[in-house]
Amino acid sequence: MIDKTVSNALEAVKDIQDGMIVSVGGFGLCGIPENLIAALIEKGVMDLTCISNNAGVDDFGLGLLLQKKQIKKMIASYVGENAEFERQMLSGELEVELIPQGTLATRLMAGGYGLPVIYTPAGVGTEVAEGKEVRRFTFHGVEKDYLMEYAFEPDYALVKAWKGDREGNLVYRGTAQNFNHAVAMCGKITIAEVEELVEPGELDPNHIHTPGVFVQHIFQGERYEKRIEQRTVRQRENHE
Repeated sequence: MIDKTVSNALEAVKDIQDGMIVSVGGFGLCGIPENLIAALIEKGVMDLTCISNNAGVDDFGLGLLLQKKQIKKMIASYVGENAEFERQMLSGELEVELIPQGTLATRLMAGGYGLPVIYTPAGVGTEVAEGKEVRRFTFHGVEKDYLMEYAFEPDYALVKAWKGDREGNLVYRGTAQNFNHAVAMCGKITIAEVEELVEPGELDPNHIHTPGVFVQHIFQGERYEKRIEQRTVRQRENHE
């Protein structure tokens, strides 16, 4: 057995240095690596390039790193819940690259598959395509232009899972699967925090979402808030 466990989040991020590229799992605030984000804040690492579906909210998730000015560049597909993000972007303090969500997911997966580039019709003819190669292919009998996009190669990938074992096998719960699996695949070094750490053999092999081959470090997280961005409650009908 290869035991990939570390004692806590701070030990897990000890080798992340200023200026590195870090991909972060989660969708909104669902399935985000809360402990690892907190550890990056405590470590004080600066000038990060973060790849994530979105940038958290003002006081939670990646928004906390933005508050501390620890992110130099944000690569994301949606950033509509973060006023501090907007302020930094409009003032020129933060470099931003917005990517169609499907393209973002596919570039992450391509990094895990070992594919240097992908071709996608998304973004052709828009600002997204500026300065990028466009090639024409015939697919299913239809001739169309496709945009060439490079696979992501982050130095570190940070993910959060429901359960994991000491060999790094991960199981996500419900919609917390979101971007976590794709992020875990592409990192040169992948760190996973889990709600429950179990022994090898305790996870049903049929239910494993991310095999341990993609994960280098794993630890059991603690004190999860699991916030919801927009809590909406339907008014109870009056049947009197």
